[in-house]
Amino acid sequence: MFPEGSAAHPPNSGFLAVDSGGSGLRVAVGAYGGPPPVEGKSGRPVRTGERGIDPAHLLELLLPLARTLAAEAGVEELTMAVIGAAGFATLGDALRTELPDALTAALGVRTVALAADAVTAYIGALGPRPGAVLAAGTGLIAIGTDLTAWRRADGWGHLLGDCGGGAWIGRAGLEAALRAYDGRAGGSVPLLERARERFGPPPELPALVYPRPDRAAVLASFAPEVAACAPHDPVATGILRAAARHMAESVAAVCPKSGEPEVACTGGLLKLGEPLLPFLSEELAQQVPHARQTAPQGDPLHGSARLAAAIAAGDAVWPEDPRLLCVTAARKSAT
Repeated sequence: MFPEGSAAHPPNSGFLAVDSGGSGLRVAVGAYGGPPPVEGKSGRPVRTGERGIDPAHLLELLLPLARTLAAEAGVEELTMAVIGAAGFATLGDALRTELPDALTAALGVRTVALAADAVTAYIGALGPRPGAVLAAGTGLIAIGTDLTAWRRADGWGHLLGDCGGGAWIGRAGLEAALRAYDGRAGGSVPLLERARERFGPPPELPALVYPRPDRAAVLASFAPEVAACAPHDPVATGILRAAARHMAESVAAVCPKSGEPEVACTGGLLKLGEPLLPFLSEELAQQVPHARQTAPQGDPLHGSARLAAAIAAGDAVWPEDPRLLCVTAARKSAT
């Protein structure tokens, strides 16, 4: 159960909201019931090691930002912290064990909520309504809830899944380019030309991709080239149509089967625009015909802030889950 909240807060108190992803931290500090939060960011992503997401490194990046933003926002006391983190579901054990006490000791917060970034994406996009959210960027994950339990689909990374995400599209485009280079069926000469322009001679491509620690991002960087070729290349068009089908399949796996759920799509991959989005809308209409497609209200950082405000007010409705959303009240001795 969520800790009991109260509409009354100490003067000049507020909350800390965090979105931790592959490109770094986005942080917001706001006063309860006050003006919009003050935001800042760090371009350094939190390290992941043998213990999963590194709590010490997260604090190293977060604490200076949090204190600076609190001063800018005129918040003298932070009573709530909500951390939405990519990989939390599978790599968050150390965060669950160490981060609540560490944040209380460093900032004096009384309540800490830790969540998967898919959960904060959902809360930011749909708020307290049942439905499903597709988060599509370099990777891809879908999450849904009927407000009694969470369901997630995909998000298994670019080697095992993330079907339809940016890395998936880019890899499929490069495969089609190399098929054309070899003279095999299913190749695309336009994609081969784009691959040459971006990466150089095709025989050098494996050495450019395989050793890279950011391999998924390298593959995803070719997704816009696939979209650019789609209007005049049936192979590129087929890749985007298949990506849309995979996306809708993940949404269908998590969307509540009854009632009137809503579906929202978020993430940088949607910037591909016209070549992809009509296919996605068509696939969603076919695979979740009972759901209403809607524009997201906000992003994952907005979701973290919304969750903080709801917990503080005592009206949070989203289900807790040990791997997706857990909330801890500080021990009295730590306050």
